[in-house]
Amino acid sequence: MNEKLIEEAKVYIQEIFKNNSDGHDANHSLRVYKNALQIAKEYPDCNMMTVALSSLLHDVDDHKLFATKDNMNARQFLKNHNIDNDDIEFICQIINGVSFSKNKERQPQTIEGKIVQDADRIDAIGAVGIARTFAYGGKAGRTLESSLRHFNDKLLLLKDKMNTQEAKRIAESRHLYMEEFLSEFQKETKI
Repeated sequence: MNEKLIEEAKVYIQEIFKNNSDGHDANHSLRVYKNALQIAKEYPDCNMMTVALSSLLHDVDDHKLFATKDNMNARQFLKNHNIDNDDIEFICQIINGVSFSKNKERQPQTIEGKIVQDADRIDAIGAVGIARTFAYGGKAGRTLESSLRHFNDKLLLLKDKMNTQEAKRIAESRHLYMEEFLSEFQKETKI
């Protein structure tokens, strides 16, 4: 892997997400990157550089955060670093396959796409997923109760939507933690 390019991508996401506090920040992208590399170790035939760049750049054009079109931020970063046009298209295809709301029932066709989608979904569950849910809910003006609906609408579904065996393994304990949290929340808020 081109470590210099990876470091430059990390600097880029720190800059582009510097004012974000809703759970879609640079640390989220770094966790997705870490998750993706962990999953990718189980698939030696995958293109690690593609997985790394796709995971780091997966939210730089997220429709909830930016008004860009056609992956403009990701494309510009990749073009500025002399990435081949075919590789840029492949990375953008992977990025476009990550979003849960846009790809509910669609599974990526490539192992790289499956890995990055799983890596993002893993960061949406467990303790970090709980924290991100309430950070985003606060920014969007949601009540605690309204943020809790997100668990039934999305988070509790993710364990069964993982593409890879490694992601399924990781998701198990995170899913259980969310169930325990919801049970405790119900006990504490019962009137």
